Amino acid sequence: MSVILAFFAVVALIAGCGGDDQQGPAIQIPKTIAAPTLAVPAAGGPAWNPAAPVVVKADHGVLNQVTMVDTDSGKQINGDISPDKLTWTSKDPLTFGASYKVDAQAVNMALMSTSQSFTVNTISPDSTAYANVVPAPNLVADIGIGVGQPMVFQFTKPVVNKAEVQKHLKVTTTPNQPGAWYWTDDSNVHYRAAQYWQPGTKIHIEADVFGLDLGNGIFGAENNSADYTVHDSWVAKADGSTEVLTVFHNGEQVNSMPMSLGDPGHPSHEGPHVISAKNNSIVMDSCSYGVCKGQPGYYRETVYLDLRISNDGEFVHSAPWSVGQQGSSNVSHGCVNLSPGNAQWMFDHFNIGDVVEITNSGGGKLPIYDTYGDWEVPWDQWSAGNANG
Repeated sequence: MSVILAFFAVVALIAGCGGDDQQGPAIQIPKTIAAPTLAVPAAGGPAWNPAAPVVVKADHGVLNQVTMVDTDSGKQINGDISPDKLTWTSKDPLTFGASYKVDAQAVNMALMSTSQSFTVNTISPDSTAYANVVPAPNLVADIGIGVGQPMVFQFTKPVVNKAEVQKHLKVTTTPNQPGAWYWTDDSNVHYRAAQYWQPGTKIHIEADVFGLDLGNGIFGAENNSADYTVHDSWVAKADGSTEVLTVFHNGEQVNSMPMSLGDPGHPSHEGPHVISAKNNSIVMDSCSYGVCKGQPGYYRETVYLDLRISNDGEFVHSAPWSVGQQGSSNVSHGCVNLSPGNAQWMFDHFNIGDVVEITNSGGGKLPIYDTYGDWEVPWDQWSAGNANG
């Protein structure tokens, strides 16, 4: 039934309620009825944030028809009329720097109609930023993530309004494991629980930041979300006092092997390290940290079976040149040196998000920014957050 036909029915119903046999006063139809009016709050004022829908409102009547069109592309924006026909709300995504024409018609009880056109202009930010997820879901879709992997949103530009951004970030874990967000710098916000994830945990993360003011004229470019599954627990414990790497699978010891950590001049960082990448081979060049060709200690060589455990050059990898020292002394430049056979075993069993805990190395704690020093931050400090710091 159209809106106009519906009003005929209402008028007829009211008239039928006033017969002579009815008790009480008859319902009177007003002799004068105000003409319907239309309003679009998004129009006529400051540019509209496209993260919010456009709403058309009718007063002294109901909506009969609404169309909304992108004036540049001609694309129609769909929307829904409320059950009481007093509002229409757009439901298709809007864009930055766009102009939309809204045509609306309303009708009242006396079948008086009003038509009106509105123009809605959306904001054009100075700049936009994306909230990328780390690790990229496609890299771990088949194997899942390890128990030490924090959830990460990495913004492509620095965020000033961190506290507001956090209100628009969501994590759901099954089974439930409460956690908290913590900013490792102005562009990266990490989420973890008090302890490592339980094997088999399903994790869903969302960043509803489209149109959100990130600060300094930067707005969120789009929303983003990802799903992860935590695989079995793999934790290796590298003890510099024994020069042994002991491996645990779901809490049970399954292997141990001699190793060598960083020498006194290049001690390995202590604390839990999380594997962030694995490569069959990497060219390691000391010039990357300032010791270049012609200087004492310079090296450049291809190293195989590499599990990256920090961004400042620490790896678990094959080191056939140090097999004689593995199990007895620390001779590396900060890496965990293994024999080719043991390195192959680690490479076959460990993946992104798995953990290598280093103790008694003589080095300082792994910095939080060093992919991933998250587990070095005490839980009471982490859970308190630092968005306002």
